[in-house]
Amino acid sequence: MSLDNISQFLSAIDRAGEMARVREPVKARLEVCEIADRVMKQPGGGKSLYFEHVILDNGERSQYPVVINLFGSMRRMSLALGVDDLDEIGTRITEMLDLKVPEGIMGKLSMLPRLLELGKFPPRVRSGKPACQEVVLKGDEVDLSKLPIITCWPEDGGPYITLPMVISKDPKRGIRNVGMYRVQVLGPRTLAMHWQRHKVGAAHWREMAEKGERMPVVIAIGADPASVYSASAPLPPTIDEFLFAGFLRKRPVSLAKAVTCDLEVPAEAEFVIEGYIDPSEPLVVEGPFGDHTGFYSEADLYPQVHVTALTMRRSPVYATTIVGRPPMEDYYLGHATERIFLPLLKLTVPEIVDYHMPAEGIFHNLVFVSIDKQYPGQAYKVMNAMWGQGLMSLAKVIVVLDKEVDVRNVQEAWWVALNHIDPERDVRFSMGPIDVLDHSSRAFTYGSKMGIDATRKWPEEGFTRNWPKLIEMDPETKKRVDEMWSKLGLGAGERSEKGKASDAR
Repeated sequence: MSLDNISQFLSAIDRAGEMARVREPVKARLEVCEIADRVMKQPGGGKSLYFEHVILDNGERSQYPVVINLFGSMRRMSLALGVDDLDEIGTRITEMLDLKVPEGIMGKLSMLPRLLELGKFPPRVRSGKPACQEVVLKGDEVDLSKLPIITCWPEDGGPYITLPMVISKDPKRGIRNVGMYRVQVLGPRTLAMHWQRHKVGAAHWREMAEKGERMPVVIAIGADPASVYSASAPLPPTIDEFLFAGFLRKRPVSLAKAVTCDLEVPAEAEFVIEGYIDPSEPLVVEGPFGDHTGFYSEADLYPQVHVTALTMRRSPVYATTIVGRPPMEDYYLGHATERIFLPLLKLTVPEIVDYHMPAEGIFHNLVFVSIDKQYPGQAYKVMNAMWGQGLMSLAKVIVVLDKEVDVRNVQEAWWVALNHIDPERDVRFSMGPIDVLDHSSRAFTYGSKMGIDATRKWPEEGFTRNWPKLIEMDPETKKRVDEMWSKLGLGAGERSEKGKASDAR
């Protein structure tokens, strides 16, 4: 079932028993964050939170409730994308990529549904008044301080919009981009746009600034959950995020014309902030900000957005998130990307079996990857190939393991890796681009990376000793113990379950 808006998503979360309502008065400044942080650290990501009574910075009660941690569990992430398991989406992508033309007319005709699915769900501009424009405020009517925009951490530069869909358009090709970038509130009608240099929106801004052209930009908050997720996904610049969201939903995303600029916005959004960036103006100070690294990122200069309109539903809810010391809600958004984009990674690096970015690595610091090793030196080939894949170029440490290792089990991956490596022989260093938020790099956005070959070594790789066998119980004994386990009164049979998983692999 595809979900068309946040309200439907909240209802689905509630039915799943993963919603908690907070009726106590809670301040938008710091208190929402502290409560959400404690819940996100609970096993499995904690529940989604619905704050009914949020206190604004001026001491007044917000007209709008705040929802947070919407995507912060495996169950809710699957609910958001309408699947039981996120790997189902990867399977759909795999089937579309496997376009070997069969023999015979009937075989060829059988391919048509798969081919048509590629362009089946383009976004559609809806006629009439959309839900996101039931209330329209323009010019001096706009006052962003009336929205329950949260200040997350004590040293943040101010309140931040943290779960936005920032919409811009390529000035040359007209291709839309929808990105998720933090946005700082500077005043009632001014914002600072945190466009890192690697991001597509920043490229659009640079192109228009060089020509001296005013750049329209729209910030949508709350929409169908597939579109919200797609804004965070590392799609190529030529792929419209709303088209990708339509593919995920198996239904087109409904759009509407913005009221003060020539951009389209999600028709089902809760809030839409319309504005522009003037290239003749100096950049403004944005930050500091308590970031997903778990450390504050420093203040820097970024473009200023002038707000021309604020539109909203008649009774909207304000959707937000927080980032900080992991694990956080963003881990589950990142996990969805990991599962969904695995088939695309395999397309260019076919020996990859699986990969995983653990929460502690905050996406770009650590990547485990398992491969079907067929020749010596293949681990290094895979490292270099991955560093050439879009935002994977920012990965600080890549650990390559053999195909039977469960890289989604971080303890198992490290156990095998630390047993398998000779550090001098199996570790390689390289230089390249580094995440903007990495405070440890020797220069801004530039530094070193480490690749670790934790695969079994071949004679050609300089290993001439016998490689030891893994300790495993024989299947017959495990089966007999499985059958008697419930009679032993020893609690959950964790070791037996691991044995079953090992057998399955």
